[in-house]
Amino acid sequence: MDQPLHLRHRTEVLVDTDAQRLFDHLDDPRRLSAHMAKPSAMMAGASMVLTTDDGGGRSIGSVYRLYGKVLGLELNVSSRVEEREPPWRKIWRTVGEPRLLVVGRYRMGFDITPLERGCRLGVFIEYAWPARHPWLGRLFGAAYARWCTRRMAFDAKAAFP
Repeated sequence: MDQPLHLRHRTEVLVDTDAQRLFDHLDDPRRLSAHMAKPSAMMAGASMVLTTDDGGGRSIGSVYRLYGKVLGLELNVSSRVEEREPPWRKIWRTVGEPRLLVVGRYRMGFDITPLERGCRLGVFIEYAWPARHPWLGRLFGAAYARWCTRRMAFDAKAAFP
């Protein structure tokens, strides 16, 4: 039986653009995962590569995959878009059991709330500890979830100065 996704983190930012422009920007998985494509301390100096199906991650059922090596270990996760409501919301979920270090299966997404000026963007993750090494999740999962949602949210904010 799958472990429930009982761990959560959410980051909210104000973005100075309209909901449709923000959604169009975030609808591209390459933009959302840009923080994974660059070496960083949180990734132990490594990076991951993104591939998408013909839907490009922009339709319900579309699948994309991140893979790479961190600390010499092969990592791999595939996600499927399960909700997409332009310009308000998009949610994707892991397919199968991902091969990651500090988080396991997850459900992730964003929601956009128009304001009088600009929008409020919320980026969230609901996750389980990794099946192979749950102790790594207990130690580092929350920090990683916070880093990931913050990077997505603040990268989007920076795209609309």
